[in-house]
Amino acid sequence: MSRRMVQDVAVTGRMRKKLQRRLMHAVMFGETRWVSSALRSGADPNALDRFHGTPLYQASVKGRGDVVRILVRAGADPQAPSYGLGSDGLPLCAAACWGHTEAVRELLAAGADPDAREDDGAGYTASEWAAQGGWGATLAVLQAARERVTPA
Repeated sequence: MSRRMVQDVAVTGRMRKKLQRRLMHAVMFGETRWVSSALRSGADPNALDRFHGTPLYQASVKGRGDVVRILVRAGADPQAPSYGLGSDGLPLCAAACWGHTEAVRELLAAGADPDAREDDGAGYTASEWAAQGGWGATLAVLQAARERVTPA
């Protein structure tokens, strides 16, 4: 492989890392235009950041339903757990834990399982998180989704 080709590969790798950092910063600040721009430029909506968190988890825990919508439309997996320090778990549970009803609705519409448990099946469900936090409106949305999924 020529030296030029090696340099091109290295630039591509650096560019990818920069795009991922830009995406995570945009998600953290709720900048929908920047999120869309990073995704159009090639950022991966499912990639883990250096702390092993996903963009979708971060948008969910911050209650950014608009960013959640953009990420799932770009292919973010609503069932993909985040393993980062301080960002460990499922996006739906993260949104429910803080009563972010709009983000919960977006995640459910994208196919998030309202009965999924965190921690490889040993942790809480989104409904349990919402109930524990006293988030009645969020809990009602989750219960309605469970009723649609689980036939009587």
